[in-house]
Amino acid sequence: MPGRPISSSRAIFHWYPAPAARPSMSPAWWRWISSQDSLTARLIQAAGDRPFRVRLLAQGMARPYRDEALVLGIGLQRLAWCREVALCVDERPWVVARSVAPLSGLRGLRLDRLGERSLGSWLFQQPDLERGPIEVTHHAPSFYAADGCWGRRSVLKHRRLRILVQEFFLDAMADELQLSSR
Repeated sequence: MPGRPISSSRAIFHWYPAPAARPSMSPAWWRWISSQDSLTARLIQAAGDRPFRVRLLAQGMARPYRDEALVLGIGLQRLAWCREVALCVDERPWVVARSVAPLSGLRGLRLDRLGERSLGSWLFQQPDLERGPIEVTHHAPSFYAADGCWGRRSVLKHRRLRILVQEFFLDAMADELQLSSR
């Protein structure tokens, strides 16, 4: 539900550089995890003729989780803009994502008006977009009740905007695309 408060309590995640996780990952998963392009575009392509939809779960100001604040270099008690979405094929969530951005970089961008449009569809149109190193985790998302075997995150930069994008690949996607559990 858009506009509802986003909870900031959860267990600490353990994130690893993507290359360190590659030996425990199938080649098919590595292609999904290591891709530098828009995940939304890749999901639309994988969906084929089936409908793709971004479902907005929550969006608003909240305190980032400890690991998010550390990656973004902001104080633990500072508010940030947070957005949680489910990326769905045939109305089934394949990926859930949580994005966090310091408020100082949002001036004039109006990302709160994205609604059920993909953040990635806007970000990957920016010619100066830079993506930091990708990190991975085996943890399931804390903000959405579903199982999955991989999560990834990276910081994307556009002018003064720094936004941490975390994407969790769910079992529904793995089953549908016949991806191994690792």
